[in-house]
Amino acid sequence: MPPVPADPADPADSANFSLPRHPPFQRFWCTRILSSLSFQMLAVAMGWHVYALTHSAFALGLVGLAQFLPMFMLTLVVGHVADRYDRRRIAAICQSLESVAALLFAFGTFGGWISAPVIYVLAACVGAARAFESPAVASLLPAVVPRGYLPKATAWATSANQTAQIAGPALGGLLYGIGPGAAYLACTLSFAAAAASVWSIPLQTRPASRAPVTLESIFSGIAFIRKEPVILGALSLDLFAVLFGGATALLPIFARDVLHAGPLGLGLLRSGTAIGALAGTIWLAHFPLRNRPGAAMFGGVIAFGVATVVFGLSHQFLVSLLALMVLGASDTISVVVRLSLVQLRTPDEMLGRVSAVNSLFIGTSNQLGEFESGVTAGWWGARPAVLVGGVATITVALLWMKLFPELRRTRSLEREEELAPSA
Repeated sequence: MPPVPADPADPADSANFSLPRHPPFQRFWCTRILSSLSFQMLAVAMGWHVYALTHSAFALGLVGLAQFLPMFMLTLVVGHVADRYDRRRIAAICQSLESVAALLFAFGTFGGWISAPVIYVLAACVGAARAFESPAVASLLPAVVPRGYLPKATAWATSANQTAQIAGPALGGLLYGIGPGAAYLACTLSFAAAAASVWSIPLQTRPASRAPVTLESIFSGIAFIRKEPVILGALSLDLFAVLFGGATALLPIFARDVLHAGPLGLGLLRSGTAIGALAGTIWLAHFPLRNRPGAAMFGGVIAFGVATVVFGLSHQFLVSLLALMVLGASDTISVVVRLSLVQLRTPDEMLGRVSAVNSLFIGTSNQLGEFESGVTAGWWGARPAVLVGGVATITVALLWMKLFPELRRTRSLEREEELAPSA
């Protein structure tokens, strides 16, 4: 294949180009980490607050349900909005609304009128805002960085989420210890800063034209995924891997009854997965996957299942912690490949709708994965549930290699016909 000539208009062709020093990407990365950090802090504060008010595990679970239902019901709408309007404006409006919701949490706490039903309503508002924000921000990346840097940019963006998942719960718990109002005020300021950051991003491409809204266009994201076996295989593989491999939902049981590690051990175990994932994203940011990404994704999912089995068999805290770190790192491969395939193989005018379906797949797998782990743990016990989940994950990966040979054989994250030399 002859070398592709350099494009002088593309900064990626410059030997001096550096993604971390690229101002538009710096602002994108800042808005990702600020928004994710805010949400993690808010989730911890809402959970502690509801449990302090009700002392009910069921009431605690309703907080997550209140956030998930709006995303589930709005999936087709939010994707269409992301494809018709300025994605920066959508993200900035949503983050501003989340800032207002956090401020209402603070006012309710200081005023003494906060209650569990009020928390559920505000949590649903946050969930609805994030339903619009997630596909808008995800589909914004191809307009922020040169196309050739998308896999590396995806890894860096994923690292922002992983950093927030490590620091957010700890910071939220620390601020909540000072007072619930302090945690909510910090979320207010952080969401507002995220909105300002995303609004200031200069884009390399213009927003897509506003095509007429039809029933066909609303469902076109789903139709597009069904016609793309590589994207469908990647989304469904990640869906079932997370669905069956939900060991993290049972960490409190393992920390207390299996490893006898106590609350501090539970905190370390929760951080282990995020630390491994962060290490994986940093590695992929410096050494992006360029060849055989589908095979790498299958390898990552199989490693995810093996790490889950090791965690389920372990009686030693250090072995369990290392298994969770490997689990997080291997999951990162699947996440980066999936997101890169979606961004590089989807036309920009449809990227919002496809990203919305992708967000639904992942949100559904996380929620149902926790439910599946809880149900099977209730039937068979925590250790058998984790072992069954790990084996099921490996089985799904092997089965998907047969069902989606296009994904297994794919040689590039981009469409291979686009990379072929012209006649």
